[in-house]
Amino acid sequence: MNRAEFIIVTAIILFIAFALGWFAHWLIHRFSRVSGADMGELDRMAQALHDAEETRDQAITYLQQRETELSNQQHQTEAELRAAMDGLRAARQEAEELRAYIERQNQA
Repeated sequence: MNRAEFIIVTAIILFIAFALGWFAHWLIHRFSRVSGADMGELDRMAQALHDAEETRDQAITYLQQRETELSNQQHQTEAELRAAMDGLRAARQEAEELRAYIERQNQA
């Protein structure tokens, strides 16, 4: 094999390698290309996800507000209960003092 034949064979091999690479690239690009319908579907899914996250955030905010309201209401109810129990305790003590006074008046 002389020098000219070697150059021609090398050129043919390089051209075949280039053609195979280009064909492989075209094939991969052809199968991995996203169609317009798929892009529309992805956009709808992204919008649905965004709406779901927004709804979740609103629900969390509502629950936090509701929890705060209920906690405040519970504290108020507990304070009213303590006040009522103190009033009842005072009324029982006063009733006991009145009974004792009446018993002393009856014995005298």
